[in-house]
Amino acid sequence: MRTYPLNSPQAAARLLAMALVADGNYALSEIKALDRLGAARQLGLPPQDLKAVIDAFCEDLLLGAHGEWLGSSQLDATTRQALLAEVTDPALRETIVALCEAVVAADGHLADGETAMLDSLTRAWRQLPERHRHPEGALS
Repeated sequence: MRTYPLNSPQAAARLLAMALVADGNYALSEIKALDRLGAARQLGLPPQDLKAVIDAFCEDLLLGAHGEWLGSSQLDATTRQALLAEVTDPALRETIVALCEAVVAADGHLADGETAMLDSLTRAWRQLPERHRHPEGALS
């Protein structure tokens, strides 16, 4: 799996791609939702670059599975966590979660793989409530 710079638009777009193919395929309604939401713009990419990241992610999935298409729900936990770790910015994470939720809901069906992907994303990025932090961000 290729790597992207920390908090880069490409790292963010790949997580959106992970949600898009979590159930093994994507529907036209999900692609239209990306356009309607201005997903590429929200992530800081030209639309053709978002498509390129999605294509590259699908290529990486195929290579990792030796040509067998399984979708992103079959990613091993270590790889999934490595991809999630490429985004640390809280505002970018919020944007990604909102876009992922909208995309997987766009076809009117929430598949098991989509639910698992959203669960792993929100679990990995869970933040402690503000009342448990000191103003400088140290844990109390």
